[in-house]
Amino acid sequence: MTVERKPRKDAVRNRAAVFAAADTLFTRCASPEDVTMADIATAAGVGKATLFRAYGDRNGLIRALYQARLEPITEAVERGPQPLGPTTPAAVRVPALLDALLCFKLDNRHLALALEGSGADSPYLTEHYAYWHTLLRDLLRLVPGPADTDFTAHALLAATRADLVAYLAETDVPREELRTQLAGFTAAVLDARAGRGTDAG
Repeated sequence: MTVERKPRKDAVRNRAAVFAAADTLFTRCASPEDVTMADIATAAGVGKATLFRAYGDRNGLIRALYQARLEPITEAVERGPQPLGPTTPAAVRVPALLDALLCFKLDNRHLALALEGSGADSPYLTEHYAYWHTLLRDLLRLVPGPADTDFTAHALLAATRADLVAYLAETDVPREELRTQLAGFTAAVLDARAGRGTDAG
């Protein structure tokens, strides 16, 4: 029988310190690109080599931090109750997922900007984007409308891009107004797919 080894206490402490330091640095920086592994190591009180051993590189650290912060939402999506969980009707779940993403990015927008800028060539190559795009694409297939849902999933996710969310938040668009506008946009897309977006006359 294989026994799962628990992380050492110092490793757990280091991880918490690294994540807290990175969170603070990304929140305070003018641009995510300004934050280096050396900056994070110094702020966390650990050696830079420790970061590279644990996360591989800067992008790996950003992905790990983002995933840790997003874990409650991911858990709700994969195993939780409605409206995010898997038993939710697709037409209800799609707007709930987008609202959850929007709120998360509003609360973590500097980290989200760092992650979306960490793809090799574009934010669309990141693992987290592929996860949400696949989920939305598959849900849209359960909503009446055209069979090709790939583009629609991209278009809906574009409304929650970190750079757009950050821009709107920094131009003083209220949080609840952003949520209302996203809900209206999503409803319009779903209605159009079902053929309810035009007048009968």
